[in-house]
Order: sequence, then structure tokens, then C-alpha cells
Amino acid sequence: MTETAPAATAGPEVFDGAFWADPHPAYARLRTEQPVCRLELPDGPVWLITRYDDVRAAFTDPRLSKDWRYTLPPEARAGAPASPTPMMLLMDPPDHTRLRKLVSRSFTARRMAELRPRISEIAAGLLDALPAAGKVDLMADYASELPVQVICELLGVPAADRDDFSAWSRVMIDESPAEDKIAASAKLAEYLSALIDRTRAEPDQALLSALVQVSDEDGDRLSQEELVGMAMLLLIAGHETTVNLIGNGVLGLLTHPDQLARLRERPELMPGAVEEFLRWDSPVSNAPVRFAAEDVEIAGVTIPQGSVVMLGLAAANRDGARFPDADRLDVERDAGGHVAFGHGLHFCLGAQLARIEGEVAIGALLARFPDLSLAVDPAELVYRRSTLVRGLMSLLARARK
Repeated sequence: MTETAPAATAGPEVFDGAFWADPHPAYARLRTEQPVCRLELPDGPVWLITRYDDVRAAFTDPRLSKDWRYTLPPEARAGAPASPTPMMLLMDPPDHTRLRKLVSRSFTARRMAELRPRISEIAAGLLDALPAAGKVDLMADYASELPVQVICELLGVPAADRDDFSAWSRVMIDESPAEDKIAASAKLAEYLSALIDRTRAEPDQALLSALVQVSDEDGDRLSQEELVGMAMLLLIAGHETTVNLIGNGVLGLLTHPDQLARLRERPELMPGAVEEFLRWDSPVSNAPVRFAAEDVEIAGVTIPQGSVVMLGLAAANRDGARFPDADRLDVERDAGGHVAFGHGLHFCLGAQLARIEGEVAIGALLARFPDLSLAVDPAELVYRRSTLVRGLMSLLARARK
């Protein structure tokens, strides 16, 4: 197959410089001029897809595989190992189908809904610990703490180990040297393997114990390596997405006082507002990469077999062809159909939990602090340098209870 449109390489404003502070002007240009674009990144070239319809279709295109071995020559694939950690996020059917079915038994919507009272307790405790007045870092002291406590309690990770987990997760997600990422992944895998062994010997009511039980009782059981991969995925995804949902949502309100006032007047809008936060400043910027199993034509451009492909969630969610006046934050907008949690068979397993945490965390913060404002110029805010997530390093606010 030959290209029917030029495969231009995007300029340096993508994943570089001022892009980190506000990526949306660059994404808007790409949607208009290069909706399927080849990027040169430090780890190698990737193809970025930015239009909503193209991204949504790509999620269900079987030619875009999760198997990295498609980047190898055909003769080298058979002998190449799969991912060192068998993780559902990195698999195609039927392996993905099998793991998703097993874990879904323990990760039900009902179980997530039952966590709401405990999430409210955690939020209240964190808010109690904040100063009654003055500056507070809402990322370090609230947005980052709540999801860590929730997911660690859910899985059964001891409180004393949460700081280590958070540090490993950040290295794995952010812009870090490859050797540091490998080391952090290895440490987390080793830790989780030991925790699974302890859980198997001393079962409890936590989700990890339920996964171990499924593994030990089911005829199509999870191996130790699959259990580690599942626990790693749930910990990292369950933490990173919600931290940034809370941080980005609160910042959106503090920089849009009309929307903040509307939400204070009508707190019943919070569930829909969370969907709008997810759309407007997506906590996951780009879905984990896929690999072209064959030549794939999208928007008139051929992505060659073996290419690495990135689906732009943040870019798609600001596509005016799908969401009118897409750059405007509107807590009363119907944001249904956004792709912040992905689409298709890899749709985020923890989406319901993230939504509940976002509703509780932001709602409790607004109720506790009726006079909340940004303590720094928005231009001074520093974002994490990650092609995967979109999140603040800190969020200094002035609070008065």
C-alpha cells in the first residue's frame, strides 16, 4: 500500500518546550494539518493520531495490536519474548480476554460503588489535616494522597509501603532514563510478588486476596507472573489517572470562576462535571502505544507495518467536530462519548472507581473550603513531562475553611 497523503513529521512544539504547559494549540494544529503524524521521539519514531473519529476507530482496529513483536522482522518474531511482565494492557485477544474475564469478577461496579463511604472518610481525613487558612499544595497534600490511599487499601498494600509505591510509579510514568524505569518496574514487581505470597498465606478482604483466590480456584488460573502484572496495572492505573483527574479538575475550576460558582450553586452537577474535566483536560494524554500488524491507512495516510502508534486522547477530546466549542470548560456540557478512559476492549477497568473518587474528592474540597483560590499565576504552574499522563507537579492554592 502506498501513501495517499504526505507523512509529515510534526514540528518541535510537540512533546517539547512550551508544549508541556499547554499542549492544546499544538494538538489543534495537528488535527487540522496533520491528523496522522509521524513524530521523532528520543525512544524512536511514533505515529500520533489526533482526530476524535480516527482515534475512536483506531481503538477497535484489529490491525493495531498491543504486541510489540510486530516491530520486529517476521523471521525474528517467533523467538522473541513477550512483555517481561504479562500485563492485560499489553495483550491482544485471546490472552487479554481471558485475563479481563478473570479480574472482572473481583472488580465489579457494585464493589466500586460500595467504596464511596470509605473514599469520603479518606477525603475528610485529608481535609482535616490541611491548614485552616493560608497556602496549601493541593497536589501533594490532597490530590496525590487520596487515590494512593484508596487503591492501596483496595488491593491490600500496607500503609507503610505507599510512599515506595508512589515513587516507583512516578519514575515509570514520567520522563525518566530508561535504566531508571526498568529498575523501578523491577522493584515494584518484586514487591508485589512478595505481597501476593503473603496474601496467599494470610487471606484478607482486599482485592488482591480475591484475585489470588480466583487464581487458585479457577480452572484457567492466573499465574504468579500474571497476578503481578495485574496488580501492577491496577496500582499504577488506579493511582495515576485519578490523581490527575482531581488536580486538573480543581485547576479548571479555579481558573474558571464562573464554572466554580455554578458548581457551588448546583452541587448535583458534579457527576457530569467530572465527565467534563475528563474531556477538557484528560488525565491520560495518550493511550499506551499500539503496533501496526500490517500497513494501516487512516485519514489518507498509510502507517507502515511495524510502526509504533499513539492514540491522542487529549487531542481527540478537544476535537470541535465532536464537541462544539471544545476548548471551553462547561460543567453543564454533555461530555458523554469522551475517550479519556479509552474505548473498546481496553476500556479502563477502573473507570467507575476514578469517577467516584473524582466526584467525592472535588465535592468535599469545595464544601470544606468555600473560599478557595489559586495562589500562583497560572503561567507559573509546572506540569509533569510525560507523553502518557497530563498532570501538575504542584497546585498551590489559598484556602480558608
